[in-house]
Amino acid sequence: MFEKVDLLTKAMNASWKRNEVITNNIANANTPNFKKSEVVFEELLQDYLKGTTLKGFNTHQKHFDIGPMDPKALQHKVIDTGGYSTRRDGNNVDIDVEMAELAKNQIIYNTLATQVNAHFSRLKLVIKEGK
Repeated sequence: MFEKVDLLTKAMNASWKRNEVITNNIANANTPNFKKSEVVFEELLQDYLKGTTLKGFNTHQKHFDIGPMDPKALQHKVIDTGGYSTRRDGNNVDIDVEMAELAKNQIIYNTLATQVNAHFSRLKLVIKEGK
């Protein structure tokens, strides 16, 4: 069984990557023809928890696809949103939106870190009480 802490760790990794992507978008806000990127993870996590999209993990090209979902396949993805431009120079970065997303992402990351800490604190308490 895939533990809660493993899912939290994957979510923290996605949040960390999202922070890198957003700061890259902000750094290139004035670069002509730059197209912003985004990190997709929450939708993939929902699909994993529902059991809808992820399939088994193949380690060789001749292996058959298997039904049970492999949690190792749950990874964030960086996508390019380059289909539109809101400015004359071809750049599609809105600095206000990016700054708001950065603040939101920092709150999410801190919340996930708090949850991981709480999980390990509970484990520590159980170990101490179980002497």
